[in-house]
Amino acid sequence: MNKIIRLILLAFIAAAAVTVWDGFFILPEGQQAVITQFGAPVGKPVTKAGIEFKIPFIQVVQYFDKRVLICDGDPNQIPTIDKTFIYMDNTARWRIVDPLRFLQAVGTEKRATSLLNDIIAGTVRDLVNKHDLIEIIRSSDWTPDYMAAKVQSRDMVVPPKVGRDRISQMVLDTAAKITPQYGIELLDVMFRRVNYIESVRLKVYDRMISERKRIAAEKRSTGEGRKAEILGRVDRELQEITSTAEREATEIRGKADAEAAKIYAQAYAANPEFYAFQKSLETYRSIASNNTSLVLSADSDLFRYLESQKAKK
Repeated sequence: MNKIIRLILLAFIAAAAVTVWDGFFILPEGQQAVITQFGAPVGKPVTKAGIEFKIPFIQVVQYFDKRVLICDGDPNQIPTIDKTFIYMDNTARWRIVDPLRFLQAVGTEKRATSLLNDIIAGTVRDLVNKHDLIEIIRSSDWTPDYMAAKVQSRDMVVPPKVGRDRISQMVLDTAAKITPQYGIELLDVMFRRVNYIESVRLKVYDRMISERKRIAAEKRSTGEGRKAEILGRVDRELQEITSTAEREATEIRGKADAEAAKIYAQAYAANPEFYAFQKSLETYRSIASNNTSLVLSADSDLFRYLESQKAKK
């Protein structure tokens, strides 16, 4: 009898140990779970953190992340409506809001990522095919007022009709209508990068180079014109200053000559004979030199002056 009791007690302890070991599970923060039995879901999903119970060995816990997840798709080559081929690199944020439906429709996060990539890529392709390249590249807030205040380049004169932000919102609105059937909530879709294909990129680079050369030539031409204008103004001002200075110098010389003539006249008027004698000497000095030949009469004043100079030598 005691042996039977001990066996029952051991069986009870073993059952209790098994129940504790595989019957209870802890759901951590940021996780949610679905309990399955033989592969089929049992009961409601467990979404609150804490200790939960399941039937040991028969039921299995499937854990799913409750946080916001990121889905980075592969770049896809897409043509725009103006026949420009571009690479679109997209990223999205999503989360599992219905783990039971997610388990039934998708199963794993890896398959969910692949499914979201297909949904988003198809939606992006449809919308990019309906818009010009400028709508994909330029932001939606590039209005004429914004460009007038912020953008100085002459190239940025045509605002987009829709813009990148609104197109990404349109992608989100369209794709978000599909994902609830998989237990997924799509939170955001963004165009992470837009790039040209190689052949288009080379043409764009060539066009950018030629445009920059045109702008550089225009600025050089403007600078040369400005330089000519400045040099012309400098020459004009120099001529005005020079002519003014010459006029003032002429006026000063004229006044000085008039003053000198006045002084000379007063001096000569005081002694006319001395003045006549002085003028004769100045005349003799100007016409007489080492190579001068003169024919003079013996009683001329000049002859007597020259003889007097000869006698001094």
